[in-house]
Amino acid sequence: MLATVLSAVVTVQNPQVGIADTSPDGINPGSLLIQEVVKLPLEFVRQLSIKVQHERPGWRCDKVIDIYSGCALSLPNLTYPVLHLSTHTPPLCVEIKPKWGFLPSSKHVSKDIKSKVCRFCMYQLYKVATGKWKKRSLYCPLDLFSGNKQRMHFAIRQLIEEPQNNLKIFKGGQCIYSRKDSDDSLDLNSLLHHLRPYFLQGNNRFNCHMTNKAVLNDFIQVLMNALLSSEGREGGPVNDRHAERQSYCDASLFNKERSRQGSQGLPGDSVLSRILQTQMLDMRDIEELYPLYHRVEQHLQDFPKQRARLHIEGPYNKEFLEMLQKCPAEDDGSVEYAATKIHQYLITKTAKDCSIMVALVPSSDKEEEDEGYSWRRGSRPPPFTSLVSILDLDPKPFDSILYQLRLDQTIVSFYLQTRSALPEDSVSSHPTICAAPEKEECTLLFHPV
Repeated sequence: MLATVLSAVVTVQNPQVGIADTSPDGINPGSLLIQEVVKLPLEFVRQLSIKVQHERPGWRCDKVIDIYSGCALSLPNLTYPVLHLSTHTPPLCVEIKPKWGFLPSSKHVSKDIKSKVCRFCMYQLYKVATGKWKKRSLYCPLDLFSGNKQRMHFAIRQLIEEPQNNLKIFKGGQCIYSRKDSDDSLDLNSLLHHLRPYFLQGNNRFNCHMTNKAVLNDFIQVLMNALLSSEGREGGPVNDRHAERQSYCDASLFNKERSRQGSQGLPGDSVLSRILQTQMLDMRDIEELYPLYHRVEQHLQDFPKQRARLHIEGPYNKEFLEMLQKCPAEDDGSVEYAATKIHQYLITKTAKDCSIMVALVPSSDKEEEDEGYSWRRGSRPPPFTSLVSILDLDPKPFDSILYQLRLDQTIVSFYLQTRSALPEDSVSSHPTICAAPEKEECTLLFHPV
């Protein structure tokens, strides 16, 4: 199984989404995650399974480690990268699950609401109603994937205010901010206390004073820079007018008028753009895909030995990749076409559930001087070297289509039933990190003329 996962990541997923390695000057040579299947003693795996079980959130306790395989996937510790920098400050790392970054076109959906409200925002109502989370997240993936800095700032702010399982922040390899389950409390003041020393240097503040709002804004700005950086190759913003009309979710609280003057579109080689392009490899909605799945299922009932030929469980090799690339544009009624379209959909599903790891290493004083930075005289946040990677690229099982269809129908039906019952002020009462007014101190500097 692990060999199947690894082959899918290396052969299919990595060429599609890529992995970025960025620095303050915008140079991004790019790198691939070094990963391999390793053998482990069975007793070690058993003890590990026992040790980590109590660390799992309640809604993940039904997932267990396979203690009989004796194998594991070895990955680098992305929360503590080795970048050979002359700095003693521990690195920061942010894990983001960006989710589904576009709306399906109306011709691919049976319910018109699915072309107006994104899957994430609809799913939030269902998750709160079923008790998975006590409070709905006001994050909207379409804001993050918009490329508009105002909308992206708003989206990241909402992730911080209600992270659920979509955001984690690490310092020196240790998690300092996350929410495991609905009963887990957030310590926002503790997070700001951890972040403050990283940004005091670049804000011309005296007496070590810096408001919570300033710390948060600087942190979000640095994170946005990493997400928008490209690999140094030519690639302008992706700004398709047809896509732009679908780039707003009706459930997002961001004021659309505020972004009219901002730039639209992601840099073509940024990590967000790569993920979005992979998500859009197949624009079919699950409702349109299910008849193709049914065609394959009927065929396999008559010819069960053809599962290998159709790559139902892999292998995800070059032959599989060629099959995806050579798929005809129009349905010719064949089982090969149906199987290929399902595989393409499952790849997009992986891209919709992947995680972005953004490691942020503060640049040393010497590096700032070498690069000509003069942050103490300005008001911008200090420079960071960033390493951007993508995780959770394991393939989705072929037989998950029926489950996904039923879940989609449940989410949409529940949203249509409950959205009209929501009180108008149910969202406006949502607390914010900087809800309490802060006294902003100012220092006037007089220079001789």
